[in-house]
Amino acid sequence: MLVGATIVVGMRAEDGELTSKHQPLLVLSKITEILDAFSLSRPSMTLGEIHQATGLPTSTVQRLVSNLVAQEFLDRSGDQIRIGVKMAFWAATATKGLDVLAVVTPVLKEIRDATGETASFFRVEQGYRVCVAIAETEHALRRNMYVGKIVPLPAGSAGRVLLAWNPDLTEQVLAGPIEPMTEGTVTDTAVLRELIHQARADGYAITAGEREDSASGLAAPVFDSSADVLGALAISGPTLRMPREQCEKWVDLLVGSAEQVTRTLGGRYPS
Repeated sequence: MLVGATIVVGMRAEDGELTSKHQPLLVLSKITEILDAFSLSRPSMTLGEIHQATGLPTSTVQRLVSNLVAQEFLDRSGDQIRIGVKMAFWAATATKGLDVLAVVTPVLKEIRDATGETASFFRVEQGYRVCVAIAETEHALRRNMYVGKIVPLPAGSAGRVLLAWNPDLTEQVLAGPIEPMTEGTVTDTAVLRELIHQARADGYAITAGEREDSASGLAAPVFDSSADVLGALAISGPTLRMPREQCEKWVDLLVGSAEQVTRTLGGRYPS
């Protein structure tokens, strides 16, 4: 954050010595408020919307946005303003070589601590979804999940999310027969296609009893810098503790966590 930034102001005394004092550069606080107003769910705004989001005076917003556009920190197209390409270049430099699991693991622990349920991160590997990171629940009754576990893509919330933003993989999955894992597994390809489309429209997926009987899952996507789906954050547990209404209460938490990981990794949402 830039809020605490300071500048050193040099003052030459009559005796020729240089003295200095620190003064807060308040304009940086205002610039930070403007930049922080943008998010993956709100990538572009008008001046009026920036004013509403920040609470800064209209004249201040107009002046700072004009200067930020001139310096390419922001881009303007008509009345729409968004983060500039120069900022994206800096972000790419900052995230180069960043370990995905180093970013994901603490977020999983935060989700686990907030919900009390197991939080996992899945990626696609050779036509399956694989658990690559996990923060396990402390409940004795838990789903059978561990790092390295391989699960068919069609069953469960994480698989649905991974398919929702990967059309080519979706077509491959829907082209072949879908083997049921439980009585609740969706094996009708027409129905599954609609559910995949719905997950993309919603930005998340909730399932129950598809991979394991009496078990529920909630998943949201994480994206890379090319706007391709990188993986899926998921919360899982017994349906007894995770009925649909409880899953719906955790949607904002999970989607917000997935957005946090995406932003930290320099990712962006598909347009």
